[in-house]
Amino acid sequence: MKYTVAFIAGLYVCLAFASCKSRAEVDHTKEDIIPVKLLPLQQETVQQVIHASGQFSTDDETNLAFKSGGIINSVLVKEGDAVKKGQLLATLHLTEINAAVEQASLAYQKAQRDYERAGNLYKDSVATLEQMQNAKTAMEVAKQQYTSAGFNQRYAEIRATRNGYVLKKYLNDGQYASAGAPVIQVNGAGDANWLLKVGVSDYQWAAIHAGDKATVSTDALPGKLLNAVVVRKSEGIDPASGTFIIHLKLTEQLTASIASGLFGKAAIQPSLATAAWSVPYDALLDGDASQGYVFVTNDNVTAQKVKVQVAKIENGKVMIASGLENVKSLIVSGSAYLDDGSKIKVIVQ
Repeated sequence: MKYTVAFIAGLYVCLAFASCKSRAEVDHTKEDIIPVKLLPLQQETVQQVIHASGQFSTDDETNLAFKSGGIINSVLVKEGDAVKKGQLLATLHLTEINAAVEQASLAYQKAQRDYERAGNLYKDSVATLEQMQNAKTAMEVAKQQYTSAGFNQRYAEIRATRNGYVLKKYLNDGQYASAGAPVIQVNGAGDANWLLKVGVSDYQWAAIHAGDKATVSTDALPGKLLNAVVVRKSEGIDPASGTFIIHLKLTEQLTASIASGLFGKAAIQPSLATAAWSVPYDALLDGDASQGYVFVTNDNVTAQKVKVQVAKIENGKVMIASGLENVKSLIVSGSAYLDDGSKIKVIVQ
């Protein structure tokens, strides 16, 4: 009898323990389901303003170089100097170049004598027609070589191609200048169009087109906004900055002077509107000016973490340019407790 009572008591204890364990498992399962709020997604048409920065320059900046390599005799200007069209800016030592001209001249004179002699011998039937023709060809070759040497001699100096300013001086007196290597950079700041060259991302580059309007500001002209227009966009990435370069031309006459290299900021208004999704700022995770992450769901049961491209952030709203295609709902609360693939329970939609 005692053993029977003890057995029944033990059985009750085991059943009670199993029941508690089952409830704990159920409760644990319930804890893994995160309550969330959803926002239905729908694309909107937005007019995006693209902000970028860069440096001022003109559309006629020119690197001037010597036609032939040699030792620089003198550079006659300094950075910032005003120059006039035709003004002598730099020269090479001419010893080697003059010697080449003299050699070409002597070779041409000898070729002329040889041709005259071959012509006289041909008249006396001593030289053949072929010999006379070969002498004429040699004379013509020598003449062209003499012309080439004279051309190189004339371009052993650098002269200003227009009125403007010296922007950079790359080499100095006594240095060796390779043929075609930049020695001086000039521009026609008095007459040329001013440009602001700004760097943008690949997404921004795709949204910008020639003719789009922009406003430009610079600390050199405080409180003044300058009107500009997109005149050109690069077809390749700039290796120095890792961005795509957009050229903005100022469309108004400046009342005050600016200098090449000054820093400027631009607000570009693309003419074509873009489609985007407007989402609350709090729904964006690890966001910056170009990308971030959000949690979404298509079945209201499982959360998915997706990467999105940010078009702009303003007034507590984030405009998403891409990444939400074929997504039904955005999770707008409870994101802090979610992982990719977490189970969710919709409490408000």
